[in-house]
Amino acid sequence: MTADTADKAATKSSAGPNLQLLRFAESITIPVLALVASALVFSVFLLAIGKDPITFYSLIWTGGFGSSFSLQNTLQRAAPLILTGLAFAVPARIGLTMIGGEGALVLGGFTAAAVAIPMVVGGVPPFVTLPVMAITAMLTGGLWVGLTGWLKYYRGVNETIASLLLSYIAIAIMNFFVEGALRDPSSANKPSTMPIGDAYRVGNIPGMDVHWGLAAGIILAIALWILMSRTTFGFAARMTGGNARAALAQGLPVGWLMVVCCMIAGACAGLAGFFEVAAIHGQANASLVAGYGFTGILVSFLARHNPIAVVPVAILFGAIAAAGGVIQRRMGMPDATVLVLQGIMFVVLLVSETFYGRIKFFQPRSTGDRI
Repeated sequence: MTADTADKAATKSSAGPNLQLLRFAESITIPVLALVASALVFSVFLLAIGKDPITFYSLIWTGGFGSSFSLQNTLQRAAPLILTGLAFAVPARIGLTMIGGEGALVLGGFTAAAVAIPMVVGGVPPFVTLPVMAITAMLTGGLWVGLTGWLKYYRGVNETIASLLLSYIAIAIMNFFVEGALRDPSSANKPSTMPIGDAYRVGNIPGMDVHWGLAAGIILAIALWILMSRTTFGFAARMTGGNARAALAQGLPVGWLMVVCCMIAGACAGLAGFFEVAAIHGQANASLVAGYGFTGILVSFLARHNPIAVVPVAILFGAIAAAGGVIQRRMGMPDATVLVLQGIMFVVLLVSETFYGRIKFFQPRSTGDRI
Protein backbone atom coordinates (compact mmCIF):
# COMPACT_ATOMS: atom_id res chain seq x y z
CA MET A 1 0.00 0.00 0.00
CA THR A 2 1.43 3.38 -1.00
CA ALA A 3 1.49 6.40 1.31
CA ASP A 4 -1.19 8.14 -0.76
CA THR A 5 -3.51 5.11 -0.55
CA ALA A 6 -2.96 4.85 3.20
CA ASP A 7 -3.84 8.53 3.68
CA LYS A 8 -7.07 8.10 1.74
CA ALA A 9 -8.00 5.01 3.76
CA ALA A 10 -7.36 6.87 6.99
CA THR A 11 -9.50 9.76 5.78
CA LYS A 12 -12.40 7.41 4.98
CA SER A 13 -12.13 5.62 8.32
CA SER A 14 -12.19 8.90 10.24
CA ALA A 15 -15.13 10.22 8.21
CA GLY A 16 -17.44 7.53 9.61
CA PRO A 17 -17.56 8.75 13.23
CA ASN A 18 -17.62 12.39 12.09
CA LEU A 19 -20.54 11.71 9.76
CA GLN A 20 -22.46 9.93 12.53
CA LEU A 21 -21.83 12.82 14.91
CA LEU A 22 -23.02 15.34 12.34
CA ARG A 23 -26.15 13.32 11.59
CA PHE A 24 -26.91 13.02 15.31
CA ALA A 25 -26.44 16.77 15.80
CA GLU A 26 -28.69 17.44 12.82
CA SER A 27 -31.40 15.11 14.15
CA ILE A 28 -31.40 17.03 17.46
CA THR A 29 -30.98 20.60 16.20
CA ILE A 30 -33.66 20.69 13.50
CA PRO A 31 -36.52 19.37 15.71
CA VAL A 32 -35.52 21.76 18.52
CA LEU A 33 -35.51 24.69 16.11
CA ALA A 34 -38.87 23.51 14.78
CA LEU A 35 -40.27 23.62 18.32
CA VAL A 36 -38.91 27.13 18.80
CA ALA A 37 -40.39 28.25 15.48
CA SER A 38 -43.74 26.71 16.44
CA ALA A 39 -43.70 28.59 19.73
CA LEU A 40 -42.99 31.85 17.93
CA VAL A 41 -45.77 31.30 15.40
CA PHE A 42 -48.22 30.42 18.15
CA SER A 43 -47.11 33.48 20.10
CA VAL A 44 -48.16 35.64 17.15
CA PHE A 45 -51.55 33.90 17.23
CA LEU A 46 -51.89 34.61 20.96
CA LEU A 47 -50.97 38.26 20.51
CA ALA A 48 -53.52 38.55 17.71
CA ILE A 49 -56.31 37.43 20.05
CA GLY A 50 -55.07 39.61 22.90
CA LYS A 51 -53.40 36.96 25.09
CA ASP A 52 -49.96 36.98 26.70
CA PRO A 53 -47.62 34.30 25.27
CA ILE A 54 -45.37 34.37 28.34
CA THR A 55 -48.32 33.59 30.61
CA PHE A 56 -49.41 30.80 28.27
CA TYR A 57 -46.05 29.03 28.25
CA SER A 58 -45.56 29.51 31.98
CA LEU A 59 -48.94 27.83 32.54
CA ILE A 60 -47.85 24.90 30.35
CA TRP A 61 -44.87 24.46 32.66
CA THR A 62 -47.04 24.84 35.76
CA GLY A 63 -49.76 22.51 34.50
CA GLY A 64 -47.31 19.92 33.21
CA PHE A 65 -44.41 19.90 35.65
CA GLY A 66 -45.13 22.50 38.35
CA SER A 67 -46.11 20.06 41.10
CA SER A 68 -46.12 16.36 41.93
CA PHE A 69 -49.78 16.16 40.88
CA SER A 70 -49.05 17.94 37.60
CA LEU A 71 -46.10 15.68 36.82
CA GLN A 72 -48.08 12.51 37.49
CA ASN A 73 -50.95 13.83 35.39
CA THR A 74 -48.45 14.45 32.59
CA LEU A 75 -47.03 10.94 32.84
CA GLN A 76 -50.53 9.47 32.87
CA ARG A 77 -51.34 11.27 29.62
CA ALA A 78 -47.96 10.39 28.13
CA ALA A 79 -48.48 6.63 28.54
CA PRO A 80 -50.83 6.15 25.53
CA LEU A 81 -48.80 8.68 23.51
CA ILE A 82 -45.66 6.57 23.91
CA LEU A 83 -47.47 3.52 22.56
CA THR A 84 -49.17 5.34 19.68
CA GLY A 85 -45.90 7.13 18.88
CA LEU A 86 -44.25 3.73 18.56
CA ALA A 87 -47.18 2.62 16.38
CA PHE A 88 -46.18 5.26 13.84
CA ALA A 89 -42.40 5.06 14.32
CA VAL A 90 -41.96 1.35 13.53
CA PRO A 91 -43.63 1.42 10.07
CA ALA A 92 -41.86 4.72 9.35
CA ARG A 93 -38.52 2.94 9.67
CA ILE A 94 -39.53 0.74 6.74
CA GLY A 95 -40.79 3.69 4.71
CA LEU A 96 -44.53 3.49 5.48
CA THR A 97 -46.69 6.43 6.57
CA MET A 98 -49.13 4.52 8.74
CA ILE A 99 -51.71 6.74 10.45
CA GLY A 100 -54.04 3.98 11.65
CA GLY A 101 -52.99 4.05 15.30
CA GLU A 102 -56.27 5.63 16.39
CA GLY A 103 -58.34 2.84 14.88
CA ALA A 104 -56.11 0.10 16.32
CA LEU A 105 -56.30 1.73 19.78
CA VAL A 106 -60.11 1.98 19.66
CA LEU A 107 -60.65 -1.52 18.30
CA GLY A 108 -58.06 -3.01 20.65
CA GLY A 109 -59.67 -1.35 23.66
CA PHE A 110 -63.13 -2.46 22.56
CA THR A 111 -62.15 -6.11 22.03
CA ALA A 112 -60.35 -6.10 25.39
CA ALA A 113 -63.58 -4.96 27.05
CA ALA A 114 -65.69 -7.39 25.01
CA VAL A 115 -63.58 -10.44 25.92
CA ALA A 116 -63.55 -9.35 29.56
CA ILE A 117 -67.36 -9.30 29.93
CA PRO A 118 -67.97 -13.10 29.97
CA MET A 119 -64.82 -13.64 32.03
CA VAL A 120 -65.90 -11.11 34.66
CA VAL A 121 -69.44 -12.50 34.75
CA GLY A 122 -68.04 -16.03 35.03
CA GLY A 123 -65.77 -15.06 37.93
CA VAL A 124 -62.48 -15.76 36.17
CA PRO A 125 -59.63 -14.40 38.36
CA PRO A 126 -58.15 -11.02 37.39
CA PHE A 127 -54.65 -12.48 36.98
CA VAL A 128 -56.06 -14.56 34.12
CA THR A 129 -58.52 -12.02 32.72
CA LEU A 130 -56.12 -9.08 32.42
CA PRO A 131 -53.46 -10.92 30.37
CA VAL A 132 -56.19 -12.28 28.09
CA MET A 133 -57.52 -8.74 27.63
CA ALA A 134 -54.04 -7.42 26.82
CA ILE A 135 -53.25 -10.22 24.37
CA THR A 136 -56.64 -9.81 22.67
CA ALA A 137 -56.11 -6.06 22.29
CA MET A 138 -52.62 -6.53 20.85
CA LEU A 139 -53.72 -9.25 18.44
CA THR A 140 -56.68 -7.17 17.28
CA GLY A 141 -54.56 -4.07 16.73
CA GLY A 142 -51.79 -6.07 15.08
CA LEU A 143 -54.11 -7.79 12.61
CA TRP A 144 -55.98 -4.55 11.88
CA VAL A 145 -52.88 -2.54 10.98
CA GLY A 146 -51.19 -5.62 9.49
CA LEU A 147 -54.03 -5.69 6.97
CA THR A 148 -52.88 -2.26 5.80
CA GLY A 149 -49.35 -3.55 5.26
CA TRP A 150 -50.69 -6.50 3.30
CA LEU A 151 -52.82 -4.20 1.12
CA LYS A 152 -49.80 -1.97 0.53
CA TYR A 153 -47.42 -4.65 -0.69
CA TYR A 154 -49.66 -7.21 -2.34
CA ARG A 155 -52.36 -4.95 -3.78
CA GLY A 156 -50.55 -1.61 -4.15
CA VAL A 157 -53.03 0.29 -1.95
CA ASN A 158 -51.68 3.54 -0.47
CA GLU A 159 -51.02 2.80 3.20
CA THR A 160 -51.85 6.31 4.41
CA ILE A 161 -55.33 6.31 2.88
CA ALA A 162 -55.99 2.66 3.78
CA SER A 163 -54.97 3.07 7.43
CA LEU A 164 -57.02 6.26 7.80
CA LEU A 165 -60.15 4.66 6.32
CA LEU A 166 -59.68 1.55 8.45
CA SER A 167 -59.52 3.80 11.52
CA TYR A 168 -62.98 5.15 10.75
CA ILE A 169 -64.24 1.60 10.17
CA ALA A 170 -62.78 0.52 13.53
CA ILE A 171 -64.53 3.38 15.31
CA ALA A 172 -67.79 2.50 13.53
CA ILE A 173 -67.47 -1.15 14.61
CA MET A 174 -66.95 -0.09 18.22
CA ASN A 175 -69.95 2.25 18.11
CA PHE A 176 -72.13 -0.44 16.50
CA PHE A 177 -71.61 -2.90 19.33
CA VAL A 178 -71.39 -0.39 22.19
CA GLU A 179 -74.69 1.17 21.15
CA GLY A 180 -76.21 -2.23 20.34
CA ALA A 181 -75.56 -5.79 21.42
CA LEU A 182 -72.94 -5.05 24.10
CA ARG A 183 -74.48 -1.91 25.55
CA ASP A 184 -74.86 -1.85 29.31
CA PRO A 185 -78.54 -1.02 30.06
CA SER A 186 -77.46 1.24 32.94
CA SER A 187 -75.44 3.48 30.60
CA ALA A 188 -78.33 5.69 29.57
CA ASN A 189 -76.50 8.96 28.89
CA LYS A 190 -73.31 7.54 27.40
CA PRO A 191 -73.53 4.15 25.66
CA SER A 192 -70.88 1.85 27.12
CA THR A 193 -70.09 -1.79 27.64
CA MET A 194 -70.52 -3.36 31.04
CA PRO A 195 -67.91 -2.09 33.57
CA ILE A 196 -65.20 -4.62 34.30
CA GLY A 197 -65.16 -3.69 38.00
CA ASP A 198 -62.43 -2.42 40.29
CA ALA A 199 -61.03 -5.90 40.89
CA TYR A 200 -60.16 -6.18 37.20
CA ARG A 201 -58.59 -2.75 36.85
CA VAL A 202 -54.87 -2.29 36.24
CA GLY A 203 -53.29 -0.72 39.30
CA ASN A 204 -50.81 2.12 39.58
CA ILE A 205 -47.05 1.98 39.73
CA PRO A 206 -46.05 1.84 43.42
CA GLY A 207 -45.50 5.31 44.86
CA MET A 208 -47.12 7.01 41.87
CA ASP A 209 -50.60 7.88 40.69
CA VAL A 210 -49.72 6.59 37.20
CA HIS A 211 -50.89 3.27 35.79
CA TRP A 212 -48.59 0.55 34.51
CA GLY A 213 -49.11 1.60 30.91
CA LEU A 214 -46.25 4.08 31.33
CA ALA A 215 -43.83 1.32 32.34
CA ALA A 216 -45.07 -0.90 29.51
CA GLY A 217 -44.51 1.91 27.01
CA ILE A 218 -40.96 2.58 28.20
CA ILE A 219 -40.07 -1.13 28.13
CA LEU A 220 -41.54 -1.48 24.64
CA ALA A 221 -39.65 1.60 23.43
CA ILE A 222 -36.35 0.09 24.59
CA ALA A 223 -37.20 -3.32 23.10
CA LEU A 224 -38.21 -1.85 19.75
CA TRP A 225 -35.09 0.33 19.62
CA ILE A 226 -33.00 -2.81 20.07
CA LEU A 227 -35.09 -4.65 17.45
CA MET A 228 -34.88 -1.89 14.84
CA SER A 229 -31.28 -0.79 15.48
CA ARG A 230 -29.36 -3.82 16.70
CA THR A 231 -30.80 -6.84 14.90
CA THR A 232 -30.75 -8.25 11.38
CA PHE A 233 -34.52 -7.72 11.22
CA GLY A 234 -34.09 -4.03 11.90
CA PHE A 235 -31.26 -3.77 9.38
CA ALA A 236 -33.43 -5.43 6.73
CA ALA A 237 -36.31 -3.09 7.59
CA ARG A 238 -34.08 -0.03 7.23
CA MET A 239 -32.74 -1.36 3.94
CA THR A 240 -36.30 -1.77 2.70
CA GLY A 241 -37.21 1.71 3.89
CA GLY A 242 -34.25 3.18 2.03
CA ASN A 243 -34.98 1.47 -1.28
CA ALA A 244 -37.58 -1.29 -1.54
CA ARG A 245 -36.54 -2.29 -5.07
CA ALA A 246 -32.91 -2.65 -4.06
CA ALA A 247 -34.00 -4.70 -1.05
CA LEU A 248 -36.00 -6.99 -3.34
CA ALA A 249 -33.02 -7.32 -5.65
CA GLN A 250 -30.92 -8.43 -2.68
CA GLY A 251 -33.44 -11.13 -1.84
CA LEU A 252 -35.00 -9.52 1.24
CA PRO A 253 -38.60 -10.56 2.04
CA VAL A 254 -39.98 -7.03 1.62
CA GLY A 255 -43.64 -8.02 1.84
CA TRP A 256 -43.11 -10.02 5.02
CA LEU A 257 -41.11 -7.18 6.57
CA MET A 258 -43.85 -4.65 5.81
CA VAL A 259 -46.61 -6.81 7.27
CA VAL A 260 -44.63 -7.64 10.41
CA CYS A 261 -43.69 -4.00 11.05
CA CYS A 262 -47.34 -3.01 10.63
CA MET A 263 -48.45 -5.77 13.00
CA ILE A 264 -45.94 -4.61 15.61
CA ALA A 265 -47.28 -1.09 15.22
CA GLY A 266 -50.87 -2.22 15.58
CA ALA A 267 -50.01 -4.28 18.65
CA CYS A 268 -48.54 -1.18 20.31
CA ALA A 269 -51.68 0.84 19.60
CA GLY A 270 -53.91 -2.05 20.70
CA LEU A 271 -52.01 -2.25 23.98
CA ALA A 272 -52.68 1.45 24.49
CA GLY A 273 -56.38 0.69 24.03
CA PHE A 274 -56.16 -2.07 26.63
CA PHE A 275 -54.72 0.30 29.21
CA GLU A 276 -57.33 2.95 28.40
CA VAL A 277 -60.04 0.39 29.23
CA ALA A 278 -58.37 -1.50 32.08
CA ALA A 279 -56.73 1.48 33.80
CA ILE A 280 -58.70 4.62 32.91
CA HIS A 281 -62.30 4.08 31.79
CA GLY A 282 -63.08 0.59 33.07
CA GLN A 283 -65.30 -0.01 30.02
CA ALA A 284 -65.41 0.68 26.30
CA ASN A 285 -67.23 3.76 25.06
CA ALA A 286 -66.77 6.84 22.90
CA SER A 287 -64.09 8.12 25.30
CA LEU A 288 -61.64 5.77 23.58
CA VAL A 289 -61.73 8.11 20.57
CA ALA A 290 -59.51 10.69 22.24
CA GLY A 291 -57.10 11.43 19.38
CA TYR A 292 -54.11 9.68 20.95
CA GLY A 293 -53.42 7.85 17.70
CA PHE A 294 -53.16 11.07 15.71
CA THR A 295 -51.10 12.87 18.36
CA GLY A 296 -48.75 9.89 18.29
CA ILE A 297 -47.93 10.78 14.67
CA LEU A 298 -46.66 14.17 15.81
CA VAL A 299 -44.74 12.53 18.67
CA SER A 300 -43.01 10.17 16.25
CA PHE A 301 -42.12 12.92 13.79
CA LEU A 302 -40.55 15.04 16.50
CA ALA A 303 -38.65 11.98 17.77
CA ARG A 304 -37.39 11.29 14.23
CA HIS A 305 -39.04 7.84 14.47
CA ASN A 306 -36.52 6.80 17.12
CA PRO A 307 -38.29 4.54 19.67
CA ILE A 308 -36.13 5.77 22.55
CA ALA A 309 -36.71 9.44 21.68
CA VAL A 310 -40.47 8.80 21.55
CA VAL A 311 -40.55 8.60 25.36
CA PRO A 312 -39.39 12.15 26.25
CA VAL A 313 -41.34 13.66 23.35
CA ALA A 314 -44.51 11.89 24.52
CA ILE A 315 -43.94 13.31 28.00
CA LEU A 316 -43.67 16.79 26.47
CA PHE A 317 -46.99 16.38 24.70
CA GLY A 318 -48.48 14.85 27.81
CA ALA A 319 -47.54 18.05 29.64
CA ILE A 320 -49.15 20.20 26.96
CA ALA A 321 -52.36 18.18 27.23
CA ALA A 322 -52.29 18.22 31.03
CA ALA A 323 -51.98 22.02 31.02
CA GLY A 324 -55.14 22.47 28.95
CA GLY A 325 -57.39 22.77 31.99
CA VAL A 326 -55.12 25.28 33.73
CA ILE A 327 -54.98 27.43 30.59
CA GLN A 328 -58.75 27.32 30.32
CA ARG A 329 -59.23 28.48 33.92
CA ARG A 330 -56.45 31.06 34.15
CA MET A 331 -56.58 32.61 30.69
CA GLY A 332 -60.21 32.08 29.75
CA MET A 333 -59.27 30.17 26.61
CA PRO A 334 -60.87 26.96 25.32
CA ASP A 335 -59.29 23.68 26.33
CA ALA A 336 -58.85 22.99 22.61
CA THR A 337 -56.25 25.79 22.44
CA VAL A 338 -53.53 23.19 22.93
CA LEU A 339 -54.81 21.43 19.80
CA VAL A 340 -54.12 24.60 17.82
CA LEU A 341 -50.58 24.58 19.19
CA GLN A 342 -50.16 20.92 18.23
CA GLY A 343 -51.43 21.65 14.73
CA ILE A 344 -48.92 24.46 14.25
CA MET A 345 -46.15 22.21 15.55
CA PHE A 346 -47.10 19.50 13.08
CA VAL A 347 -47.05 21.87 10.11
CA VAL A 348 -43.71 23.37 11.15
CA LEU A 349 -42.25 19.88 11.64
CA LEU A 350 -43.34 18.85 8.16
CA VAL A 351 -41.65 21.94 6.75
CA SER A 352 -38.51 21.22 8.77
CA GLU A 353 -38.21 17.80 7.08
CA THR A 354 -37.07 19.61 3.94
CA PHE A 355 -33.96 20.93 5.70
CA TYR A 356 -32.39 17.55 6.43
CA GLY A 357 -29.26 17.09 4.35
CA ARG A 358 -29.35 20.70 3.10
CA ILE A 359 -27.68 22.62 5.92
CA LYS A 360 -24.00 22.94 5.08
CA PHE A 361 -22.90 22.99 8.71
CA PHE A 362 -24.09 19.40 9.15
CA GLN A 363 -22.50 18.11 5.95
CA PRO A 364 -19.11 16.33 6.12
CA ARG A 365 -16.26 18.28 4.68
CA SER A 366 -14.25 16.49 2.01
CA THR A 367 -10.52 16.51 2.72
CA GLY A 368 -9.29 14.07 0.12
CA ASP A 369 -8.65 14.39 -3.58
CA ARG A 370 -11.51 13.38 -5.87
CA ILE A 371 -10.80 10.92 -8.64
